[in-house]
Amino acid sequence: MAEKKLKASSAELITQFSALTDYLTPGCKVLDLACGSGRNGQWFSDRGCHVSYLDQNLARLDVTADDGSIELLEWDLEDGSAPHLPTEQYDIVLVFNYLHRPLFAQIKDSIKPGGLLIYETFTEQQAQIGRPKNPNFLLKTGELKALFANWGILHYAEDRLGELPSASYKAQLIAQKPQV
Repeated sequence: MAEKKLKASSAELITQFSALTDYLTPGCKVLDLACGSGRNGQWFSDRGCHVSYLDQNLARLDVTADDGSIELLEWDLEDGSAPHLPTEQYDIVLVFNYLHRPLFAQIKDSIKPGGLLIYETFTEQQAQIGRPKNPNFLLKTGELKALFANWGILHYAEDRLGELPSASYKAQLIAQKPQV
């Protein structure tokens, strides 16, 4: 008998931030950038949001929606072939376990005034205990918070998450774009 594939849960940063539901308005538009399997965007889709899943390869995407509320974008954001992210299109942008510094300006611009950025990725301390080790994929201490210093910081943490041996060093940010 074939085993059923277990679907990964959404990130705790999303599921544990109780104030997040206050931002889920009818027709809320969410971008799950570098979405992988889409587990984080699915959390928003399950709550009635329109979700755009973006990754260079959508083969791992495992999402469900039967009402036309999802958009699939297979773009390589690093090789220069992808269009720019649309300006002020999204109420919420999600980025997990991905860092490509040249995208920060586009990410900021893609969020509507008053919208949220939810970002979690590895810090330079991660190289001491596991992958990734390449500094291009690791945030420097305080880097993420500094990039969004003029936004309303709703949550920020930078530390080891979890217990060894499966722990990782990450920075987490939930920030609200200033109203115009």
